[in-house]
Amino acid sequence: MDETIERRKESGMTKREHTALAGVSAPTMTAFERGETTLSLTKAFDILRVVGLMDEPAAAGAQERFLRESIQRWQSLIKDLAANSPARFPDGYYRADYCFTGDLKTPTAREFEDMLREVSYTKYTGWPVFMFMTREETRPSEVDGAIETWLPPSEIAERSFDDAAHCDFWRGVPSGRMFLIRGYKEDGQETFPAGTVFDATLPIWRLGEILMHASNLAQLLAKRDPFPLTVKMRVLYTGLRGRQLKSWANPLAGLIMEGRPSRSDEVLLETEVSVEDIKEDLAAVVTPLVSQLFERFDAESVSYDFVKSEVLKLTKARF
Repeated sequence: MDETIERRKESGMTKREHTALAGVSAPTMTAFERGETTLSLTKAFDILRVVGLMDEPAAAGAQERFLRESIQRWQSLIKDLAANSPARFPDGYYRADYCFTGDLKTPTAREFEDMLREVSYTKYTGWPVFMFMTREETRPSEVDGAIETWLPPSEIAERSFDDAAHCDFWRGVPSGRMFLIRGYKEDGQETFPAGTVFDATLPIWRLGEILMHASNLAQLLAKRDPFPLTVKMRVLYTGLRGRQLKSWANPLAGLIMEGRPSRSDEVLLETEVSVEDIKEDLAAVVTPLVSQLFERFDAESVSYDFVKSEVLKLTKARF
């Protein structure tokens, strides 16, 4: 533990940055530094790997490196912003990354950007994930072989929207790896304080959007049939502690969730699913993920039928 802390200090990394790059929670990092034996080996290895004290497996390491590079890139963009800037997501955020396993093409950065543009033509919501802007100051650009977009707050650029839910950063590389970080739409409302509400339907739409983005991109990246390709996706939700689960964005949906304010601050959702399964029954993929998320609020598991009805609205862009 001492060597880990020493290496972190030598690199100029803060404890908060170390925690983010390792993909663990603040309590987990504290438990690691105290030497608590209840910590899982997987999380301990993630913490050690960031400071070079653990070798990465070649197969899994590529996505982990991409994730850390993406977080570091985002941190470099926000480092000079005010502490309360919405682009820092002071009340929490969700972060998603995905990659493919299977037989893929090897496009150039420019060809990959064209693929992402083509995928963006299909919009499911008013502010879709992996937003592809066209204005010169916000359109995607190539940085060190990656295609990325950062939507800065109004303190940097004049924009119509200036809340955390519209200060996206996303990044992708031609090997089919994608990363997105975004604040919560709930935190930009005037009817309740930021950090107090977690909507019950928005996660269904966003998880569905991310998976459909992956399946649509797979159509373009696959060398042959895209259906056998596998999508590995992770979504981390932060800033949950004290939030109440409510049907806010879609109050007429008929979903009544009961539960207590979340006592956990974070939850990591993971899935590995074929493109065929996403195309055939997206609701079946999303339902267990949303149910796991709602457990943090001591709420009942959401039904497959309800998720299916929301997915149908999503795919038909009926909001």
